[in-house]
This record gives sequence, C-alpha cells and structure tokens, in this order.
Amino acid sequence: MPYCWEKSGWGDNDFTFSTVADAHSGTKAMKVELTRRVSGDRKALITESATCAPVVTVGKQYDLGLWYKTTTPDASLTLFRHDTTAGWQYWTDLKTLEMQGSWTQATVRTPEVPAGTDRITWGVSVYGTGSATTDDYTMEQVADTLPPATCTGTAEQCANGKWDVLPTQNPVRSMHSVVLNNGKVLLIAGSGNSEEQFNAGTFTSAVYDPVNGTYKTIPTPKDMFCAGHVQLDDGRVLVMSGNKAFPVVGGHGYEGYKDSYIFDPVTETYSKTNDMNDGHWYPSATELGNGDIISFGGLREDSTGSVTAELWSDAQQQWLPLWQVNQTWSYWGLYPSMILMQDGRLFYSGSHVFGNGTPGTGSAIYDYGANTVTSVPGLQNKDERDQSASVLLPPAQDQKVLTIGGGNIDSNPDANRLTDIIDLKTANPSYTVGPPLPQGTVDLGAGPVAQTGNQGKMYVSAVLLPDGKVLETGGALHNRANPVYESSIFDPATSTFDPVAPDPEERGYHSSAFLLPDGRVMTTGDNPGNGTWNHDVSIYTPPYLLKGTRPTITSVIDNEWVYGDTQRITTDRPIAKAELIRPAAVTHSSDPNQRFVDLPLSVDGNNVDLNVTSNPNLAPPGWYMLFAVDANGVPSVAKWVHLQGPSALAAESTAEAHVHSFADSLQGTVTEPGKKRTSQPVSPTISGCDRHYGSINVCVPTVFPDEVKKTTAARCAWLKTNDYGRLKVNGKDDPLKLDPSKDGVACGAKDLKRR
Repeated sequence: MPYCWEKSGWGDNDFTFSTVADAHSGTKAMKVELTRRVSGDRKALITESATCAPVVTVGKQYDLGLWYKTTTPDASLTLFRHDTTAGWQYWTDLKTLEMQGSWTQATVRTPEVPAGTDRITWGVSVYGTGSATTDDYTMEQVADTLPPATCTGTAEQCANGKWDVLPTQNPVRSMHSVVLNNGKVLLIAGSGNSEEQFNAGTFTSAVYDPVNGTYKTIPTPKDMFCAGHVQLDDGRVLVMSGNKAFPVVGGHGYEGYKDSYIFDPVTETYSKTNDMNDGHWYPSATELGNGDIISFGGLREDSTGSVTAELWSDAQQQWLPLWQVNQTWSYWGLYPSMILMQDGRLFYSGSHVFGNGTPGTGSAIYDYGANTVTSVPGLQNKDERDQSASVLLPPAQDQKVLTIGGGNIDSNPDANRLTDIIDLKTANPSYTVGPPLPQGTVDLGAGPVAQTGNQGKMYVSAVLLPDGKVLETGGALHNRANPVYESSIFDPATSTFDPVAPDPEERGYHSSAFLLPDGRVMTTGDNPGNGTWNHDVSIYTPPYLLKGTRPTITSVIDNEWVYGDTQRITTDRPIAKAELIRPAAVTHSSDPNQRFVDLPLSVDGNNVDLNVTSNPNLAPPGWYMLFAVDANGVPSVAKWVHLQGPSALAAESTAEAHVHSFADSLQGTVTEPGKKRTSQPVSPTISGCDRHYGSINVCVPTVFPDEVKKTTAARCAWLKTNDYGRLKVNGKDDPLKLDPSKDGVACGAKDLKRR
C-alpha cells in the first residue's frame, strides 16, 4: 500500500488490493477488487493515525476530491472521524460513485465537522463484485462565505423563537396530524373521543392549508379515533383501524376494528382497502425500505391485545393474509415506537402508550426476516415511559435514537425528566443516560408554578428541524392533567438541551406538533380528563427564521429521485448542507417514521449536486421535504421531491445498498417465535380512566396523583380544580369513594359532609 494508506473492510467476501500502472497521473493508482461477496465491503483508507489522518476544525466543512474508474455500481466514498473521547468511528457515506470506464473526477463536501472531532479519514468502499481504481486525492477546507446573522426580531425572539396562536381555530377534534405532499395537513378526528359524536355517527377530518390559513372539513367514513397512519410511497395516506366501540362499565374496554382506508391528497377523499387480519386500536405503522408497511400492537375487536403482525404490500396494494406474514405472536402494546434501522431491522425504542412497558428490558431489536426479538439494555425506568417521545436523531446516517420523558397512567406518578440515547451503529448497542429534560412551569390547579425536584412531563412532542436539531414541546405532569409549559431544542452534536419559548397553549393528551414546509412548527389539540378540547392552533417560529434573509432553492432539475443518484439544484447563495425530511404522521407523541437524511454536497458556485443515499432503509421511498441550509443554520423553504421505491430497486445490482457492520453482536436475550395464540389479555381500564364516573369522554383517573390525599374531600377538590363538573355514578360500584351518600352523583354536597 502507498504510504499513509491502509487496507480496510469487513464481511464475507474475496478481495484483492493492488497498485496498478494505469494511473490518472504519475505511475501508480490504487485498485480494490471484490470477486465474491456475501456481505460487507473492502476499501483503501487513509491510515487512522496522528501521522497520516488529516486534521480538521470543528464546525468547518471540507471538499474532498479524487479521480476514479469503476467496474461496479456498488462503490461509495466513505468517511470516518476521530472523536477525542470515543476514538475512530464511522461517520457517513458521502457519495455513490457511478460506473465509469475512464478516469472521472468525483468531488463532495463533508457535513460540518461535529464537536469533539479532530481528524478524519476517507476512501472508496467497494461493496459489490467488481473493482474501483482511484488516484489523485485532494482535500480543501471550505472558506467562510456568510457574514454573521442579523437578528430580525427582539433579542428574546432571536434567542428563543416565538409562538403565535392563530386567529382561526381547528374545526375538528383532531388527534392525528399528517403532512401531505402538497404542503397541506390532514387532521383526523373521527369521533374526536366524543361519545356524542360516536353515537351520532359523526366522524370528521379536516385539511389545513398553511399558505392561506383555511380549513376544509372532509367526510370521514368511520371512527378513526386512535387509528394508525403513514404516508405510502406515492404520497397517499394509509389509515388503519380505529375505534369500534367505547368501553362499557363492567364489560368490555375499547375495541379496534379491522377496516383500513387510504386518503388521497389530490381528491381529498377516503377509499376503503381490504381488511387487516385483526383489529388494532392504537397500532404502530412503519414503512420499510421496499415501501411495505408493517404494523404491530393495539386492541382487537374483543378488547384484548393484538399479537398479530400486519404487513401492507406496496406491490399488491393490500394487507397480506396472515399466513404470508412472519409472526412472533408478541404483544407490543399500544403505539409501540418501531423505528426502521439502516439494515432493515426495527428498533423498538421503549416509547409506548398507557401504563407499563413490555416485559423485559423495555427496548428491543426486531428482525422480521429472522423472526426474532433481541432485548436491548439501558432504558431508564422502562415502566415510566408512557407517552414519551422517541426520535431518530439527525442525520439518519448516524443511527442514534433519543427518548424523552414519559410517565405512567396506571400508577400516575409525576412524569419524569429522563432522556436516553442509543447508538445503533455499535456492535452491541445499549442506551446511555442523556441530559435531563429542562424544567418549565406546571399548572397544578392555581396557575403555573415552577417545576421542582424531578418533575418532567409525559405527552411530549418531538420535531426534527431543518438545521439538524430537535424541538421538544408540550406535555403534562399527570394522566390528562396539569399541563407543563416548557419547550427546548436538543442539539445532537453536543447532546444538550437549550430552553426556548414555551407554547402558550396547553398541549397534553391528544396533542400534536409537526414541521411545516416553511420551517415553522405547528401544534394542535389538548384533551384533558374533563373531556374538553382545545381547538386553538399555535405556530412556533424557531430562532433560525429570525436571523435574516433565507436561502432560496431557485431550481430543482428533477423532483423524481432514485437511490444512489446525484441530483442538481441551484441556490441563490452558498449553502452549508441540504437534507430530506420525511413529513410528519404523528399522534400520541409517536411518529416512528420521522427522519432527517443528510445529502452530501458537491458544490460549484450556486450549482449544488446532492448525493442521494443508495440505502432505502435510511430513506424509505416516498415524498420528502428538501431543505437547503446556509452556514448560519438558516433553512430555505422546502421543495417537494419524490424518492422512488420499488421501481428504482427493480434494477438493483447483485449487492444490497452499502451498510456498515453494526448491531451485529447483540448480547441481549433472543426470543424466537412463541406458540401461536389469539391475543393478549388486557384490562378494560387500560386507558387509565375509571368508567364508573361520568361519560365516555370524561377520564376520572383510576389513581390520583401522589399529592392528592386518599379522602373523598381531597379527591373531589382535585376534580373540581380540574373542571370535571357534575359526575354521574355509573352503576352501583363506587371504587374511588366519591359518592358516600350513594345518591348516584359523585362529589355532591352530602358526600363532602361525610368526607
């Protein structure tokens, strides 16, 4: 090997490294060739040493160049970085090299060098049969091109952003929010958790247009309250299951139906698909790299927990019959957060809804092909992560997941400040403790007061921002009570939270937050235990929109993209990075498909070539928001691009997209498929509500917060403070002792005298 170059690679393959006389300049070039490949890659790499690896500066970018010839389409420019604490680690694949029979120059710009990095090394990976010959490597630091940002608001706004409550209210009780590929937002309510609307058969949705601020109410065929939803690769929205029946005191709990629908953004109408194999009230929905949708969990038509995995076939446009879907017969709970990993497996983060986590460690890696579940350690207080938020951190190439907050509606403790971070690139990934969630104010009944001790929040919303950070906002301290006013921005580069302006509106149960194509964040909803609904809509303007003029994407040559492609855009001024952000499909703090995919740049003035990942597991097929971001972190307004799925993969080469070895030495307990069973028994009080009191859409907690004394007077005072109003006792039982007088009305004057 030439001086300062080393042989590298992994996996099961036959290979040769050589120097050849067929050089671009001089007398020698490096050649890497694979003659047989089952897995892995081989690459010539700058030696990982202080002597050879180039020094870099945190926050700067570098243009890397080389000349190459290839006989395989499966070659990419791969970048590693040296972390001063963690040592050498894979950073990202920057560019897929097109096949070239003659010497061709390739250039690409690195992302900004992250904190803690002092050196980099890079080279060309060959991960399919064939060869890559390379010569004349170059590296240049990108010059600073932008003046300092200029604040366009108040000093407070420029530091912490600002919130505006819109003058027009949301007309429906929406608890599901889906950003459509035309920039509008589908807001699904169904019955809106309203017994009256359910009994009347009044089911609603609305389409919100952020450009003109208008709503259009959409006829909705069934009660999609607490359904699952996900964008298909053609931009339509798949909506699965929903509410078949509300609970009955002394009888069944919530019931989920088998029906499934597709919403078309063009016609703004729903159409029915074939049925699922099981009912799934509160199901997960994750798109796979081939465009299929996999779904787990929820409640069946008989109120028991569904152990049936469901698979929507993109090719057949239908739910597959049970015998065609791998089954572990595992119960994953309700809205389990199942995040697609870069090798096609699913990471269950531990975020869920209603009560305790699943048995075991609370987190796991699910391999659909092998049909195994492997436990993953490290998640703190796994049984108090009810309605926490989990998000695949920017960029998706880093394969790091953050979980935030959570509580437990069964035991109803103060919600926590816990955060956990896991790096799925490591051989045996484990959660590590993240920084505590910042504290804000909480309304305990007499107005907001500062949070104390370890008080955090559940019902957390987490939103990926185009500057590569994460906004977390909203939440409450207890089961459908005590709103928390706190927002902060998490920086994955430094693993820190920066408190920002809080949403002025209560955003607890059934609230949503999501990114709009213009870079702002919209929040909707709040459904406290007294059954009311907040129809106000808030818009957050992040600090990056108050730093002066925004860059503009002046042209996109083609909005139909394929994996491994290079796509050219033009911008009105230099940019530092570009990315694809998958539009939101969020409910109950859960959006497992949310992801930010880095697009390494090749820059020629205002012409920017974007290098699209060749791995569909990193960016599942579909419509994405394309943002260009300048060196001050200011994003453009998004352009919509369509990343093709199965049609692009039909002509795939003999090797899969380049995936580095990771999560491949799992030491956790491995569970094989269990014995076939019908369902998992589930308590009818799974939603944390005691149905002995009030109406269906009123949630009297089965367990009151710890600070509420176990007396009739104390509990009745808490209910009065939280605006529950008159509560009828349903039946003869009074488990919470709210009706000692037994007159059929909870917390009446006679009850309080009896105390």
